[in-house]
Amino acid sequence: MRANRWFTPWLLVLPALVWLLAFSLWPSINTVRLSFTNASPLGGVSQWVGVRNFQTLLADPQVWEALLNSVIYMAICLPLLTVLPLLIAVLVQQKLPGIAFFRTAYYTPVIASAVVVGLIWNWILDDRGVVNEIVKALGGVGIPFLTDRWLLLVSAISLTVWKGLGYYMIIFLAALGNVGKDLHEAAALDGAGAVRRFWSVTMPGVRGTMTLVGILVCVSALRVFSELYILTNGTGGPGGQDNSLVMLIQQYARGFTGNLGYASALSLLLFVVTLVPMLALARMNSKADK
Repeated sequence: MRANRWFTPWLLVLPALVWLLAFSLWPSINTVRLSFTNASPLGGVSQWVGVRNFQTLLADPQVWEALLNSVIYMAICLPLLTVLPLLIAVLVQQKLPGIAFFRTAYYTPVIASAVVVGLIWNWILDDRGVVNEIVKALGGVGIPFLTDRWLLLVSAISLTVWKGLGYYMIIFLAALGNVGKDLHEAAALDGAGAVRRFWSVTMPGVRGTMTLVGILVCVSALRVFSELYILTNGTGGPGGQDNSLVMLIQQYARGFTGNLGYASALSLLLFVVTLVPMLALARMNSKADK
């Protein structure tokens, strides 16, 4: 009896294939279907409403406000979480006494619970929090970190950057290990300083990784939820002005009376918005390689 059958490879990938179909492909297809209905969480008979959900979406000022917040979030996080982790990775790559401590310190926020970290930041930035109490003790006026629309957005972005630095630092550390030391030595012999070697040797060597990190940052920033949800206690800030698209999806879909159809339409909008920067960064990288 032959042990090597044509179906043997398929048997090996079958569990992963079933998982992919059941928990990834089918939910995606079902989301598209639901976006054209008025489905509710309790199920029952849902009616086909065509493009009504998308018409409502385009006329909803909350959606445009949430989209603006998400785009601003991405625009600020993208350069910060692409450049800062690279600079930190270059620094902690050096073989210095005690450098392992700094590597661990930078990575610790990554493994910390997002909920716990958010609660700590909430406690620090609250009107009666640590920062404001120090400011008031020094004779200053309290800063509305969590009650002003734009300060709240900046606070959430700061939390995202602080928590993500270590994660992207590890990615860049792996990429820097593939940049040949002989290139740095040759550049140094030609008289290039540290800054020049960084721009002419390090940056080109990790360009592909920077594109990957940029895509990850864009997707993560446009899908932000935990930071804004915890800092606003689930309210979306003053008047709901700091909602993100994901928070809007959650608000419309939750509860027994949620509107799954409209939430699915918002999900498709989020997919399209997320796809645009991903394709743009990938195209820029392909042009740079030519």
